Amino acid sequence: MFTIATDQLSAIINPLGAELTHLRDPAGRELMTDADPAFWTGHAPILFPIVGALNGGTYRLGDQHYALPQHGLARKLPFELVSQDAASVTLRLTDTKATRQAYPFAFALDVTHAIAGATLTTTVTVTNRGDADMPASIGFHPAFAWPLPYGHARADHRIVFERDEPGRLSRIVAGGLIGPADRDAPIEARTLALNDDLFAVDALVWESIESQSVRYGAAKGPQLRIDFPDTPMLGIWSRPGAAFVCVEPWHGIADPEGFTGEIWDKPGMMRLAPGETRAVAMAVTLEQDSSPRT
Repeated sequence: MFTIATDQLSAIINPLGAELTHLRDPAGRELMTDADPAFWTGHAPILFPIVGALNGGTYRLGDQHYALPQHGLARKLPFELVSQDAASVTLRLTDTKATRQAYPFAFALDVTHAIAGATLTTTVTVTNRGDADMPASIGFHPAFAWPLPYGHARADHRIVFERDEPGRLSRIVAGGLIGPADRDAPIEARTLALNDDLFAVDALVWESIESQSVRYGAAKGPQLRIDFPDTPMLGIWSRPGAAFVCVEPWHGIADPEGFTGEIWDKPGMMRLAPGETRAVAMAVTLEQDSSPRT
């Protein structure tokens, strides 16, 4: 495990998946999930080279089919240390014979976690090291404590969007695929009031999101601001009764129901030319201001 910190925030990173496992305030209070195995043991997996599920568990590339698990392969593989200092760490995953059986591309995936003041920024950088175009999606899946450790009930917590969100929610259907966008988002005055009923079926999914930032927490007291300038899609997920809520910025999404196209046609898929590098970042800021917010 790698620990990074400033006087305003600390984090612990697991080299397995380069996953953020703990985020704590200056008093040592935990801001991440308790990872109760009765609900979900993840913390904040990095999703690569796909986000979500594949139709039938496979994707097509030319005349070949390849199998990948939901959210790809990076989250279950060990990363190597590239660099570390008191407030940052960079870890790297590169292709192997085993990865090329499921994802036949030469790649380097760097994940940098860096704290500046009260902000943790996670930057995922993918490089095509091969001699042919490479498909890739990147997603974030952080699970924050619900409730946050500041004395407010779960029912007091909400997510406030930076902008109006007129788009409809996409339905999750059998196999974790994306169904029709036929549900109105239960947002009032840019505010999503959190409750277990929201997640009785699955995640709330926006295939196109207007906001690049949300705030999570109770109306009064410390909150988390989550910034995601590089990702056009968003999922919000929990399980009824769980002590976490996931705010998931995505550059990519599960296959649409009935999808039979090539991987290049998968929504949100990036196409990297040989030697090309793309970076996608999200940031989490602990805002200590205790004044009421709307």
